[in-house]
Amino acid sequence: MKIGVSSYSFAKHIAQAKASYLDICNIARRMGYDGIEFIDLSLEVQKADSLEDLAREIRAHCEAIGLSVIAYTVGADFLNRGAEEVSRVKRQVDIARLLGAGVLRHDATWSLPEGTDWRSAVEAIKAPIREVAAYAQQFDIRTCTENHGYVLQDAHRVETLIRAVDHPNYGWLIDMGNFMCADEPAVHAVSIAAPYAVHVHAKDFLYQPPWARDPGEGWFKSRNGAYLRGTVAGHGVVPIAWCVDKLREAGYDGWLSYEFEGMEECLPAVEAAQKYLRKLI
Repeated sequence: MKIGVSSYSFAKHIAQAKASYLDICNIARRMGYDGIEFIDLSLEVQKADSLEDLAREIRAHCEAIGLSVIAYTVGADFLNRGAEEVSRVKRQVDIARLLGAGVLRHDATWSLPEGTDWRSAVEAIKAPIREVAAYAQQFDIRTCTENHGYVLQDAHRVETLIRAVDHPNYGWLIDMGNFMCADEPAVHAVSIAAPYAVHVHAKDFLYQPPWARDPGEGWFKSRNGAYLRGTVAGHGVVPIAWCVDKLREAGYDGWLSYEFEGMEECLPAVEAAQKYLRKLI
């Protein structure tokens, strides 16, 4: 495995220091990360004539400093946005290609219309997701969906989606922390997810039970009312080391990408995570 980092991990630094994408690439390389992934490129973060030009500029810079662009992660909702969502996500595949990313993660859906359950949602979205996977395959870009968003977050639900799509170019972005948002232990979920892994996020959370009665700023609720707060990798309750071992046992040898969303100072947290994850691999 190699160690990467999500641009999302630098969100606080981008906001506070008005840092550009090229700035955070330099920081990630200096910290010792092997690669970086990007989430929904924005011309507000770094000006360019178009997203296509921005993607080309980022790719050229990363090649110059020896930092791999490992994935492009984008929002999507194939259930609620209609047929045009397929065309929009295909355009995101084109951005991933310009970035030089070998993986595109797209969402599946974020909400269920009244009277719809998650199983019927899977039936409705499997064909458009398969179409995107087939489109990306011609560019050697793997597509995947992450376990997040509450609707399709549990391991058995995401596995059901992947098996329903049934395309060799489509799999799972396993976020080992996000299972907690569905109140599911990683030691159960990662064993199910590992054979489908296309890409992996390392993430850690602090935890308080539902009866904690709102522990304060920075915490959010899981599906069943437990309290979670992002933290530095290795500081929380997610069994990251065990998850890495389980992924290895399943034959996964791809990227382990850190995603930080805690209250701690951004840059020290991201640097500490690199050192922690480096020891694990």
